[in-house]
Amino acid sequence: MATLHVLSHSPFSDGRFSSCLPLLGDTDVLLLTGDATYALTAGTKPATALEQLSEQVAVFALEEDVQARALGALPSRVLLLDYPGFVELTCRYERINSWL
Repeated sequence: MATLHVLSHSPFSDGRFSSCLPLLGDTDVLLLTGDATYALTAGTKPATALEQLSEQVAVFALEEDVQARALGALPSRVLLLDYPGFVELTCRYERINSWL
């Protein structure tokens, strides 16, 4: 069963990001919110790890959080969501894992 994984903590502050990625299956989705969007910073270890995910894993980021952190160009596989899109995404998945 597909799972929506929601990360909100910086990949540079603890191990949640690195713990989450190996658990992602081909039908799972990753949503980066808050400081987790720093994982999209080009040239960093977290950005490289995201690039190495299976192409089947969809990667989303909350647009407001990306803008608030003034992140530059994002990887082409990352889809931006507004808050209504975030709600709609959560309604699509029976299982949601928030990495608190």
